[in-house]
This record gives sequence, structure tokens and C-alpha cells, in this order.
Amino acid sequence: MTHKYKKMIFSLEICVDNLESAIAAQNAGATRVELCNCLADGGTTPGFGTISSARNNLDIGLHVIIRPRGGDFLYSDLEFEIMKRDIDTCGACGVDGIVIGMLKPDGNIDIQRTAKLIEIARPMSVTFHRAFDMCKDPFKGLEDVIKTGADRLLTSGQMNNANEGTELICQLILQAGKRMIIMPGSGINESNIVHIAKNTGAKEFHLTGRKIIESEMIFRRQNISMNGTQGYDEFSRKIADPDKIKNIIRILRDL
Repeated sequence: MTHKYKKMIFSLEICVDNLESAIAAQNAGATRVELCNCLADGGTTPGFGTISSARNNLDIGLHVIIRPRGGDFLYSDLEFEIMKRDIDTCGACGVDGIVIGMLKPDGNIDIQRTAKLIEIARPMSVTFHRAFDMCKDPFKGLEDVIKTGADRLLTSGQMNNANEGTELICQLILQAGKRMIIMPGSGINESNIVHIAKNTGAKEFHLTGRKIIESEMIFRRQNISMNGTQGYDEFSRKIADPDKIKNIIRILRDL
């Protein structure tokens, strides 16, 4: 299904794991950022210093992921308490929104505990993240996420990336109607944003838009890695690329 677009009706959320990238996303014209730590693990909650510094340096929307660890989305009671405290921290810092997701052992959405976190978070906006992509029934899962009271669902259409998941994303958008925003995310870039936008009808998009930069270290000790993985590059990192983000904004404006 192809959808017609009017000018300037989209929102672009940039997922970042450092303040430098958050500022770059803002300067490039992003609508908001999702602030995380450890994007290699799918994103975990950043520290207080990062959250407060981001709020002090950003005028655009700031959403923070509430995820105490990588791995699955089945959390212990101790982890649930950590999530509550992290939400309180976000509220105290003036964050605009939080990003959460919890599942039950059977693969269904944990409606009760998610709703409790949302109650704590208000009046902040709430996005249910890609834990949804690991639930066993996406159509029931969508109704369950709506029951939690969340405002938005981030999904790749239960595929490795949103480009592959466009069919399901489109179905979810139709099912949700005006009850919830469905935001495609994962693997979105300049080469596929048009296909995803036209074939889903989505109005909000989530991506990293990153580039690799080299370390400015002159002395570089070899044959040792801080994560214990042979061949891991300690002397490069990924940050948001303003040129990529600007280009995607131009593409969306031209739709």
C-alpha cells in the first residue's frame, strides 16, 4: 500500500548514546532524541550525568530509555524497582518522555507492570520500545500495549529491520488508527526511508544516522581489548552524522 504525504507532517527521532550525538541531531533538525547507553546491547538507561547534561544542552524533545540491562525483557522485582527510580530521575531532570518495554515469560506484553511505570512517568510521554518485536502475537500485542496507556510504539515489524517489516508495520498502523502512534525503527537510512514511508503510512521515524570517527589518541597499545574480544577496535566510535540526518529530512520533505 502506498500512502500520499503532505509536506512537513513527519517527526524524526534520533537514537543516540552520547551527548555529542544528541547535540548533532538537534543541529541537523531532528524532532527529538532517544537517549541511551550501550547501543550495542540495544540500549540501556544512561547515567544521571548524561541525562541532566542532555537536558541542559537540548531544546528539542528528549526521551530516555528505561532499561536496566541488555538481554531479554523479562525483569526481576529488583530490576523493576530500578526502573521506577530511573523514571523518577528522568522526571526530576525535566525529560520529555521515557521509553520502556516489558514482557511476560509466555511472550505476552506485561500490561500490569508496564502500566505502573507509565503511571509513575506521567506527565512525561511514553513509548513502548522494540520489546514488542519479541512478543508472540503482534496484533494482540498491539492491543495490550494500548491497554497500558502508552502513547507510541516503536517497532521494526518483528523483523531485523523496518525495511523488511513494512507489511506488518502498515497493518499495525491501520489497526491502531488514532489510538496510538506507530513509529518504525531499526536499520532506517537514506536508501530505504522512502520505501518505508510510502509503504507504511508512518509519520514518525526512529533511526541512528551514525558515522564512524577515529580516535585522536596518538599512542595506541596493541593486542589488548577492554572488552576482551580479539580484533575489537578501541580507537574508533560511532556518532550521529548531521549530514545523514539532514539528508533524510530532505528526503521526507520531498515526499
